[in-house]
Amino acid sequence: MTDANASAALYGRIVSLLIEVGKLTETQAKYALRVQSKIKSEKSLLEIIRELAYISDEEIRQVLQEKSPHLRIGDFLVEMGIIRSRDLTLALDLQAKEGHTRKLGEVLVAHNLIEERALIRVLSLQLGFPFIEPDQLKIDPALFSRGSVKAYEQHFFIPVRMEASKVLVAFADPLDKRDIDAAIRAMHLPVIPAIATKPSIKAAIEHLNPQHAAGHALSETSESVVQIVDTIIIEAIQATDVSDIHIEPLSDRLRVRFRLDGVMVLHRDYPLALAPSLTSRIKVLCKADIAERRRHQGGRILFDHEGHPTDIRVSFYATVKGEKIVLRLLNRKTELLDIDQIGMSRRVMHQFREDALDRPSGVIMITGPTGSGKTTTVYSCINHLNTMETSIITAEDPVEYIIDGIGQCSIDPKINLTYEDSLRHIVRQDPDIIVIGEIRDAFSAEVAVQAALTGHKVLTTFHTEDSIGGLLRLLNMDIDAFLISSTVVCVVAQRLLRRVCAHCAQPYTLTATDLLRIGIDLSQLEGATFRKGLGCDHCRYTGYRKRVAVFEVLVLNEAVRDGLIQRKTSHQIRRICTETTGLVTLFEDGLYKAARGITTIDEIMRCLPRFQKPRPLGDLERLMGK
Repeated sequence: MTDANASAALYGRIVSLLIEVGKLTETQAKYALRVQSKIKSEKSLLEIIRELAYISDEEIRQVLQEKSPHLRIGDFLVEMGIIRSRDLTLALDLQAKEGHTRKLGEVLVAHNLIEERALIRVLSLQLGFPFIEPDQLKIDPALFSRGSVKAYEQHFFIPVRMEASKVLVAFADPLDKRDIDAAIRAMHLPVIPAIATKPSIKAAIEHLNPQHAAGHALSETSESVVQIVDTIIIEAIQATDVSDIHIEPLSDRLRVRFRLDGVMVLHRDYPLALAPSLTSRIKVLCKADIAERRRHQGGRILFDHEGHPTDIRVSFYATVKGEKIVLRLLNRKTELLDIDQIGMSRRVMHQFREDALDRPSGVIMITGPTGSGKTTTVYSCINHLNTMETSIITAEDPVEYIIDGIGQCSIDPKINLTYEDSLRHIVRQDPDIIVIGEIRDAFSAEVAVQAALTGHKVLTTFHTEDSIGGLLRLLNMDIDAFLISSTVVCVVAQRLLRRVCAHCAQPYTLTATDLLRIGIDLSQLEGATFRKGLGCDHCRYTGYRKRVAVFEVLVLNEAVRDGLIQRKTSHQIRRICTETTGLVTLFEDGLYKAARGITTIDEIMRCLPRFQKPRPLGDLERLMGK
């Protein structure tokens, strides 16, 4: 093996090239290699070298363009730190299964392993072609008219400008000789190849020839607008774990994304010319004003699919690029989770049932951001409390679960059936348990407190970061501290984290960086079994499938009530809670579930607030019960 080959095998082709041209010393490369081995990082060696400031991105770019190393695109992406080795292995396997019908870059983009724009920028760096965005540039109409729109669309290129006696042309694939030859024939001049994304080339063509674009918009999709809207909604419903559909006009395309397991994923792109008609179709379905495009609007669709109605809440938001549409799927579910199935640990669930749910009166608040599973928890509680001897009445916006034996009211402002009006009448229905869909303002907070004072049990939801934040927000709504302390019996904060996919889960060893992020020593995690998903067909190559709830259950005791009346700070109240109530924080519950291989460290760091250092795993097991 030659010295050059030995260096490339040790450091990688790009790092060895930087050493060869004198931009990096071998001593620096060896030190970076030691750093990489000590921190057990997934980062590439080149990433670590850049973080150590041994070389700048501009210097790397210059060397690559001057030397043009012969690297396969996959190896290049791994060395640059754009993707990981396991992503490359996965993409190569997928490419082989497809019979090599698509290029590796297309496979990576299709499976969300890399964004198309990032891929194009890397190709630009590797191949030496300038990266441009033709839809953002002013293109000479006379130059554009030299070629046919059909040729531009067929070969994915567009002329940008004259440079000396040549034409700068943006190609989606500047290595395809057929596309280069087609551009030379169209321009009748030599061309200078540049690289651009397909959507930006399409958008530039549509901008320069809008009539042609409008005529081809539907033919490209081979569907009518009615079919497109129906297909988007049906595919979201069939995915089962999709909570929202986002339809967003961009500068070069109409992007459709799904919120799947709480995370946004690309579903499909459509031509931008479809945006007005698609928006109008959705407005017709939800009875919004199709003529109004300058103001925000809202509406509802009751979408029937295979005999199962799905309630969809629609929001239109006027942006500078057009109306952004979000459709929230509110399935009218009939299956309720049993209270023991929502995900609380054994001891926490016992405390919640004994000291909160089974109390004769008081306010129980379920807090968390939108999409954190609050409604599911509330209805599991209702299902537990629903007996022949109990009268339960609700005011919700809207009703998501239909339960026999309770009086459910779905708010409808269009007929003046408002929260305020419903809450005024609700106590006249002789209820034992009142369910207020959400505390939205001081009025609904006051109703909840007053109902609890008169001997009712009140279940409600609240938008706060954690359990202590729920108490403090009530104080900020000018509810007297002594009223809060005497009526609120329990605050449950919760989040939903993605589960590790059972089909591709592998044991995972925490790195020094992970321990630093968590704020805990390895000795305090004795007995933990961390896992991570590699990605497979079952989880759409994300490594995650479905979600698990994490909880923070605060049952108020005298010490906490005294802290509220004395107006102590959130930090002081939190310390009182952890010391006297056995409170396990959201972050600690997430860490406990990650240590059991249910979720990952990345998920708890992404989703959970951290106000204090977590306690050792042994202490958490004692507090929560295995």
